[in-house]
Amino acid sequence: MREEGEDFMKKAVCLFSGGMDSTVCLYFARREGFAPVAVSFDYGQRHEKEISSARQITAALQIPLHVIRLAFPWKGSSLLQHDDKVPHGRNPEQMPKKIPTTYVPARNAIFLSLAFSCAEAEKAEVIFFGANAIDYSGYPDCRQEFIAAFAEAMKQGTQTGVEGKPVRIMAPLLHLSKKEIVLLGKELGVPFELTWTCYEGNNRPCGTCDACVLRAKGFYEAGIDDPLVGHAGLF
Repeated sequence: MREEGEDFMKKAVCLFSGGMDSTVCLYFARREGFAPVAVSFDYGQRHEKEISSARQITAALQIPLHVIRLAFPWKGSSLLQHDDKVPHGRNPEQMPKKIPTTYVPARNAIFLSLAFSCAEAEKAEVIFFGANAIDYSGYPDCRQEFIAAFAEAMKQGTQTGVEGKPVRIMAPLLHLSKKEIVLLGKELGVPFELTWTCYEGNNRPCGTCDACVLRAKGFYEAGIDDPLVGHAGLF
């Protein structure tokens, strides 16, 4: 954490879905003394509840939000093909062993590319990325190896990189369990009631998709009630 008296207004771009992890990451960036610019994506996913959450949270914090609209005409994911069912009832301990149908091909590479473009334009020094490689669904683009390789590619292919001032990627949640993420969020004052994690777009979380199962695991193990469901998970 920065010491008192240092510059507290350095800019950061935060990839921000409005979900639990990205919200904790956003609040972490603010605690570290960065002035965040949030970037969200409307890419044809199954619902817009996360984007609605992103708007509410950034409005409450009075920070700028860019919502970028993309189209994936080739689909390739159950998050994009609405007639396909997303996985339900998977064991969280088995998730990383098989990439689920909710994986969107190269999604994080695309999102990070746009975040780097925003960072250069905004003169931001850091991109905050809420990836997690401990309690996660098995996405290959949420791992340390991917993040390090992508940062190196951007170092070689951006103005800031070749001029010796590369934009860094910070992934402070990467090696945290969901329990630790929930506890960090509580410490940071994250409004969990405004976040949305569920892959389904119903009035309440479904409780059985991968995202809901992992969120429930975190709240249960942290011993904290999830305000979206009124209890500490289903475990």
